[in-house]
Amino acid sequence: MPHPNAQAFAFLAHRRSRPAKLFKGAVPDRDQLVTILTAAARVPDHGKLEPWRLIVIERPAMARLADLAEARAQELGGDTEKIGKGRGQFDLGRLAVVVISQPKPHPKVPPAEQLASAHALCMNILNAAEAAGWGANWLTGWTAHDPVFAARAFGCTADETVAGIVHIGTAAEDGPDRPRPDLARLVTWADA
Repeated sequence: MPHPNAQAFAFLAHRRSRPAKLFKGAVPDRDQLVTILTAAARVPDHGKLEPWRLIVIERPAMARLADLAEARAQELGGDTEKIGKGRGQFDLGRLAVVVISQPKPHPKVPPAEQLASAHALCMNILNAAEAAGWGANWLTGWTAHDPVFAARAFGCTADETVAGIVHIGTAAEDGPDRPRPDLARLVTWADA
């Protein structure tokens, strides 16, 4: 017979991401962030490979990353929207955790499962930060997917990718929730 954790289930049933661009005020201090990351690291990890690494971006580093994003966007053609999105994430950021997928050669754990572990870590950081009372937002965008930017900004090698950039801070008041998936349309029951 299962032993439900009603508080944990209620948290997950009502959890939502808050827009990082609306974060104001305090961010977790290093001890608080270590507590969040310790909880988040209890992630599915086939083969105990830890196929990821983390970079904590504090406020002083955000300006450098915003400038790098603008410079890279200029190299890619100077698209105003690309510059705005690239800079914006870092210009407005106060604290973020970058999850770098770092697959390791393993005969039984394919790279896809190792990447899934990095994505699960992003979700765990998001949930752990929210459970600790902070706002959290998992972002990607072109800065996460551009290998040149990832190398310059985060020291990524050719074998590494950015799984996510999780911004953490003081969230604004909850606004309206977004529409949620219609499970009746998405779930198939295989009973035979």
